[in-house]
Parts: sequence; structure tokens; C-alpha cells
Amino acid sequence: MCGIAGIIRIHDPKDGTPPPPLEAIPEEWLDVLDESIKHRGPDGQGRFRDRAVREDGTIVDVALVHRRLSIIDHGGGHQPIVHDGERLRPDLTYQPGETPKLAHELEPHKPIVALAFNGCIYNHRELRKELEDKGHVFETDHSDTEVLVHGWIAWHDELFARTDSMHATLIWERQAWGFSLARDPAGEKPLYTRDIEGKHDRVFAAASTVPGLLRLDRQFGAVSDALDSRELGWWIAMGSGEGSPDRSGEEVPPGELQRLYIDNKQSPTVWGVQWDPLDPDEFASRLSPKQPAPTPSQPRPLTVERLDELIAESVASRLEADVPLGLLLSGGLDSAVIGAHIARIAPETIAVTVRMPIAGYDESEKAAETAQALGLKHVVVECEPNAADDLLRLIPALGLPFGDSSLLPTSWACRAASESCKVLLGGDGGDELFAGYERYRITRLPMIAQIALVCIPSRCLDRREPKSTSSKLARLGVAARGGGYEDLLAIFPSRDYERLRTNLAGRTRFSRLRCDARQRDFRDYLPYNLLRKTDTASMDVAIELRSPLLARKLVDASLCTPLDVLMPNGERKGLLKQVARKYLPDTIVNRPKQGFAIPIGEWFRSDFGSMRTLLYDYLESADPFPGLAEAGVNINMDFVRRMLREHDAAGEQSLNPWHGRDHSQRLYMLLVLSIWSKWLASIR
Repeated sequence: MCGIAGIIRIHDPKDGTPPPPLEAIPEEWLDVLDESIKHRGPDGQGRFRDRAVREDGTIVDVALVHRRLSIIDHGGGHQPIVHDGERLRPDLTYQPGETPKLAHELEPHKPIVALAFNGCIYNHRELRKELEDKGHVFETDHSDTEVLVHGWIAWHDELFARTDSMHATLIWERQAWGFSLARDPAGEKPLYTRDIEGKHDRVFAAASTVPGLLRLDRQFGAVSDALDSRELGWWIAMGSGEGSPDRSGEEVPPGELQRLYIDNKQSPTVWGVQWDPLDPDEFASRLSPKQPAPTPSQPRPLTVERLDELIAESVASRLEADVPLGLLLSGGLDSAVIGAHIARIAPETIAVTVRMPIAGYDESEKAAETAQALGLKHVVVECEPNAADDLLRLIPALGLPFGDSSLLPTSWACRAASESCKVLLGGDGGDELFAGYERYRITRLPMIAQIALVCIPSRCLDRREPKSTSSKLARLGVAARGGGYEDLLAIFPSRDYERLRTNLAGRTRFSRLRCDARQRDFRDYLPYNLLRKTDTASMDVAIELRSPLLARKLVDASLCTPLDVLMPNGERKGLLKQVARKYLPDTIVNRPKQGFAIPIGEWFRSDFGSMRTLLYDYLESADPFPGLAEAGVNINMDFVRRMLREHDAAGEQSLNPWHGRDHSQRLYMLLVLSIWSKWLASIR
């Protein structure tokens, strides 16, 4: 678990310009990238440089940067890891501040493969045995990183189809002039990219975080102020999105292996190989009497016994670590089921719960009841949130206008838990894979019922309390009349978004309410919202957070299981609850879903954690959103001020149901947008 970055610089001498110096990628560039990822890996660091020259004279320079959070094999597994076709070559790497070692000068004729890796390969021991049987000789004791470099040499593009892992990986092959980027199927580990074109050279860079890539523009002398108004509009409306709102910023999609090749036009050419779970309809057709049953290599539909077996297998594989390991135990079902298997496999594991400072949002007593029922040692840790200061740190560190306010409590939980553990198991993915959201029921309503939702008089309903039945009904009416399923997820549903923007540059990715919501959530909401949040929060305090429910076999099987099986009789997480009842009493299994949140709306009224002060300082500043108007995104400040007034009024005691409206998440999104835009202006 760590931070990674890489740069590839391509120089074509045909235009008459002199070739770049041997240090074509300045150390200052690597320092910029290193600074942006150092918080992810406090236990070690390393760098690697190489050069390849094509027959046509094109010069390709590459550099890899690594920051290590040491979890498995402290003595081995140092990165970047380099193999010369015969053995590992740690002597070809160097530390920041040392004289850079140039692999092409030290070993000009070797088939060098260099790799920088962020994540964990949970089946690395099985892969190691398979590779040893093929004749590969390992030099480390149990490094999963060495398994990757040998696996790439042996299997190349097929490597990541064999792994059960969370990973973001950069791979350089000198002989093929190839630079490969790979990311795990669920998107647990981030990998952002940037393509920078100069006068004579082109630079392609990748990193675990966005800020270093943005600052690299300035180092290369190719500063661009070009925000993509369409993408930024999507981020504002939804609170998250793929990649970056910057035109030059991209993100390797979850499950994709990209190969970067150099053509004669001096341009990187990328093609991708993507893991793709079976479509549920396709899978169902295989089970019809006219079709043969799935082969053993294909996912089978989940039953209680099969689901229990897969979770047990996944939990067991994620309990290997050479550092203290614990379970992040909430009062919910997902972590409870994981805890049930931990109690059987490794009962000495500590269950850690964070006591939140707000009574209505604290699950520590429920978690204590779960831990007692499972026989796990339970540790409750206190968190001392400083909401305003934490937000001002987290958004620039992420470098994205991320609008999910649960980033704050997730960060506090990881910070508090880091006092007891360096690795935590959590329940990410449970709602998406096992149908835990109320909205999944809505998407399966008959068409006539969905048409009836259009008639809900949203404006006549009390919307002062966001979790109230009337607020939920109002949201359904808005979604049915507007953006469909996206409006159920949106921070700014269609009508509010139209009021916010004085010019509309296209938030157009709408859909109907009736859709395959689980597939959509797994491909979009899970990687670009939930997993981005947990990665940011955990890496902020150098914690490795593992998600057993996102094991590859489990994901394949779940996404190919019909919703009716996952939700028997319409019960959310019904199949998972049947598994849970094997280990836990009904009083725990049947608890209502609480969610991990904070009363951000009340804090905007009471100034808890200085959040009201921060909100007004930013939104009432002379230029709340610098650079956005120039990018074609004009914010209607009259509507913003109206939301501030309505939000305050919603907190006042009144019998009038139309007295104000809760704008908690919308105001939070605007606050984040202001923090981000001011930060972006400061680095350009």
C-alpha cells in the first residue's frame, strides 16, 4: 500500500531539435510528484530512471517514483522493483537526494522490467507457487510485489486476470518501449493520468493523486487553465465524477489494463483491456433449460451457502499482514458479517469502533453489541474532529471538488483507528453488491407506478428534514419528472441545477428511473464516490483499508445474481441477512440501516467545528469560484444566497411545512467547489 507516480517523455529528433540531456526528466519533476504522494507511504521511498531509443531515433525516457506503506515483507518488496530478465536489480534504483542512477547507462543491453505498485495481491502465495513451478526463482521471502514482476514476465497481459487484488500499477518494459497502467476491477486504488504536450516533446504522467499532476504542468511550462465545463457541471450536480474536471486530466477506469505505445507521430497510443462482469440477462439465459449450465470457471448464482463460502474465503485472504490488523466495526450488517468470519478464522483480531461526537450518529453501542455476540475483542476510540480545518486540508490533498460530506467522518474514523491498527478491514461494496439501497426498490416498480411518481407535488411537501418521508417523496417526484435515476443520486437534481447555473453547458447524462441500478452503482458510484472517499481518508493517515466484499469471485457472482435472489420478498440485503443469521441474533441482523454521516446541515446553522464560519467566509467572499466563469461555468449567486436563507429558516421552529428547506449537501458541495477552485487558482 503506497503512493506511485511515473513519467514518460518522448522526443522525436526529426524536427531538428537536439536530443534531451541524459537527465531528460528533471529531478524537480519527480520531487513535485513525490511531494503529492508522500503522505500515502511514510515507510520508504525510491526512484527509477531508464531510456530506450527506437530505430527511427525516437528517444523515450521514463521515471518511476514510489512511496511505501510497509504492510507485507518489510525486508523485501522495496520499490520501484526492477528485474533484468535474470534477477532483481535494486542497485538500479536510488533515493531522493542521491545522484540519479540511469539504468540505460548501467545496464544498456538487459531486458529491463520496472514496476511501481500500490495495493495488495491477496492470492500472491498461490501465484508464487505457480510461478515457481514454471521455473521462476524468487529472492524475497513473501513480497507480493515480486510476484507481480515475475507474473508480468510470465503472463504479461493475462497477469491481472489471475489476481485477487486491489491495485494501481505502473510497468515499464524497455525492450518493447511500452508503459503499462493497470487498475483493480472495483477501483479501490486510484490512478490518474495527464498528457502534456510541449514544443518538441510530449510528456505522459500518472500518479495516485491529482495535485502532483497539476503542478507538473507548471514545471513543464505547459500551464493550462482549460476546465471542461461539461465534466465540471457533472461534478457539481453529482458531487463526484470520473477523472478530473480538467481537460487534460484522465483516470484509468476500474478493471482496465492500458498499454502506452509510441508511434511515429510522437504521440502515445493507448489501448485497453478491461475486465467486465457478466451481464445479468446473459447469465440468466445460460441458466435456462435450453442452455447448458455455467462451466466451473464461470460465476454461479449465489445461494446462502455459496455466499457464506465466498465471504469466508475472501476474509481469510485479507488477514495477512506483518503489522497490527483490525476490523473497522460499525453497527451495520456488512462489517458484522465480515466480523463473524474473522471470529472463526482469527479470533485474536481487534474490532475497532470510533465513537462519533454526535449522539444521533454514533454507532459505538450497537457495534459493542455485535462484537460481544461474535466474541471479538472490541476497542472504542474517540475522535476529536476539527471539521473546518480537516476539510481545508483534505480537498487540496485530493485535488478534486469531491462533494460527499461523509469524507469527514470517514477521515476521523481512520485517524482514530490508526492508533490501534495499520491495516483495517471494512465493508465497502456491501450495498452495491447485495442490494442495500432503498432506491433499488424504486427502479423495479412497474412502469405505471413510475408514471404516477410524476404526479407527486414536490413543492407542496415539507422538505426541512432530508431523511423524512415527505422529503424522500419530493425527491422521487423530482427524479421522475427530471433526470431519472441520476436525480435520485444527485446533490443538485435537474431543477435545482438549472437554477444554480446561469448558463447550461450540458449536464446531459440522464436516464430513466427504471434501470439496472446495481450495475450502474458498481461502475460509477462505488469507484468514483465511495472508494475514492475511503482511499482518501485512509491514505491521509497511512492506513491500509481492505474490502473483503470486493473480492473478485464475490463481485462476479453477485453481479450475475438476479435482484430477486438478493432481495427475497423485496427485503434489502435479504440474502446477506440469511448468511448473517447463521452467526448473529435477529436483533442485530434486523437493525435499520443508519449510514455513516454527519449532521452537516445543523453544523451550518450552529457553527459546530467552525463550519458555518467557513461556509460564509467562502461563499460570501469577493470571488467565491475563481476561474469557473472563464471556463463557461457561471454560478447564480442569487440562488446561492436564497439557499443559505432557506437552509437557516428550515432550522427554525415553525408549524409551517413550507418554512424553509434543507440544503445541507448542496451547500456543502458549493463550499467544496469554492475551496477547490481557490486552491486550483493558487497553484496556476
